[in-house]
Amino acid sequence: MKSNYSISSDSLKFLKKYLNSSSPTGCESEGQKIWINYINSYVEKIQTDLYGTAVGIINPNSTYKLIIEAHVDEISWYVNYITEEGIIYVSRNGGSDHQIAPSKRVIIHTEKGFVHGVFGWPAIHTRKSSEEKYPSIDNIFVDIGVSSKTEAINLGVYVGCIITYPDDFFIMNHNYFVSRALDNKIGGFIIAEIAKMIMENDVHLKFGLYIVNSVQEEVGLRGAKMISQTIQPNMAIVTDVTHDTYSPMIDKKIQGDIKCGLGPVIGYAPSIQKNIRELIINTADSKKILFQRLVSSRYTGTDTDAFAYSNKGVTSALISIPLKYMHTTVEMVHKKDVEKTILLIFETLQEINKKFFID
Repeated sequence: MKSNYSISSDSLKFLKKYLNSSSPTGCESEGQKIWINYINSYVEKIQTDLYGTAVGIINPNSTYKLIIEAHVDEISWYVNYITEEGIIYVSRNGGSDHQIAPSKRVIIHTEKGFVHGVFGWPAIHTRKSSEEKYPSIDNIFVDIGVSSKTEAINLGVYVGCIITYPDDFFIMNHNYFVSRALDNKIGGFIIAEIAKMIMENDVHLKFGLYIVNSVQEEVGLRGAKMISQTIQPNMAIVTDVTHDTYSPMIDKKIQGDIKCGLGPVIGYAPSIQKNIRELIINTADSKKILFQRLVSSRYTGTDTDAFAYSNKGVTSALISIPLKYMHTTVEMVHKKDVEKTILLIFETLQEINKKFFID
């Protein structure tokens, strides 16, 4: 039985393809197809729901159901208004950051295919310092190289089209994965790798394991709420990302003391059930997996909250990955944190198998 884990070349190919795919909130199907295709060999059954949440199941006939979960959706924009000159104004789809938009390339998803554009911004020479304007949701705009609204419409652009960034995955200095949508496709990668480890190590689970890649987390945990009602799990271990607070301009007294490279982050919050959290901590200690701790005073802001308070209550825990520059196109996670999180959840599942399900 493995007591360690490192990302293989095949797994890295999957991660790159998965991160580079498009999965904006409400239109996650491209990313989900890649995820389902990868996980298909490691589970006994796959199901999807009406809005696109995907579930791989191991031991589907068990009455006890344990979920490990991530969310697939990434933040994006909507076309909200087209001027007579063909300039496009936008509305958020999730927590998109208006301050990073100027000078970014974009892709508009239309029924006729992709339309490329840029978030334009007036040159510094043309802006009066006394009247300096800063990017806001009211003034950022997309230029697609047309001169009229009619031209834009003829290209297939209309109000409601989704806009995404085209930035691709790369590895920085051997240690950091850099990409848009690491929030939270890195979680989708983690739970897929856990399924792979279970199969490769011939682990026989005494409970049903539901590997869930939820949709629409970025707009209110909606996919998790729906799938929890469908599966009605007994337990859920959620993965998501959290802030590296050693990045500039972040207050550790408010956001906590979390650093990339120092291991997975175990959460404390009202929605996190004490017994399962302590089991995870004890597992980390016994397997010598370095971890960090983070407090969320009321809500975790993750799908943990959706599972914990669904049905009659679900035993829930949260294991997060430290991440730099959340909701930008250069989100960063440390390779070591990803590997240690996969190992921690894998080992925790085996502890649950031993402690709670004895023949």
